[in-house]
Amino acid sequence: MTQELDTELTRTRYGFRDVGGVEVFYREAGPRNAPVILLLHGFPSASHMFRDLIPLLADRFRLIAPDLPGFGQTKAPPRGTFDYTFDSMTDVIEGFTAAMLLDRYAIYIFDYGAPVGLRLAMRNPERVLAIISQNGNAYVEGFSDEWGPWEAYWRDPTASNREACRPSLAPDTIRNWQYGTGADQQHLSPDGYELDIAYMARPGAEDIQLDLILDYRNNVALYPAFQAYFREHLPPLLAVWGRHDPAFLPAGADAYRRDLPNAQIHLLDAGHFALETHAQEVATLMREFLEPIVRPSIRP
Repeated sequence: MTQELDTELTRTRYGFRDVGGVEVFYREAGPRNAPVILLLHGFPSASHMFRDLIPLLADRFRLIAPDLPGFGQTKAPPRGTFDYTFDSMTDVIEGFTAAMLLDRYAIYIFDYGAPVGLRLAMRNPERVLAIISQNGNAYVEGFSDEWGPWEAYWRDPTASNREACRPSLAPDTIRNWQYGTGADQQHLSPDGYELDIAYMARPGAEDIQLDLILDYRNNVALYPAFQAYFREHLPPLLAVWGRHDPAFLPAGADAYRRDLPNAQIHLLDAGHFALETHAQEVATLMREFLEPIVRPSIRP
């Protein structure tokens, strides 16, 4: 009977929460009274990127992974009636945490999830127990030299510069550059990138993503504020980084120690989507990092 109960608690559950007219899809696993880890995905993915990680931690934690507006299964209004910016996405995720009655939680931030999660942390520092950053940048040192078209669009948002960013959304880019660079091909499942490619092919998806690419410049402008938050509140931080990431360099992980001297930094022999090949390693590092922080609230 106990084994049946444990299995039921650790099985992934799926649902929606209405947040101001946005139907936020989420996946969740773990005991409802366990310490919470809020998992925030990146570009061009969705909460399915956590499909291998969640079962590895659901015995001790409650893991909740929403799809951001414009991604995955979340149902958001069309462009023109919803502002596709990182501020707006943070508003929705903040509302989602309220709808889910989340008082305290650790946040896992990856890629686009980093500027969303760090905005959330600045707004609610008392709620954030710890931060796990997996290739989630908060320092300019983390940028590779592959950002040229995006940076040109930020400086001069013309129609031609917008179009120059469209190859970032192409199937070959998602499959071979974003997922494939630096990944062990024999352990890289096609499930993740093929689903992302399918999501990107939906009507209107590319224009939403191009809006977010332009707004990304406001994330970079907020880096000093993120860093000030680190210095003031000193959140425990674990950086687990795919060292072969073509966009976010290991220097972006090392930079966290400038403002958080006790940050734990681990570089993995992986690419941008490190969970696709190294979920077990990341889960082990997370468990060791989080246990001392949340142990008082974990029931035996």
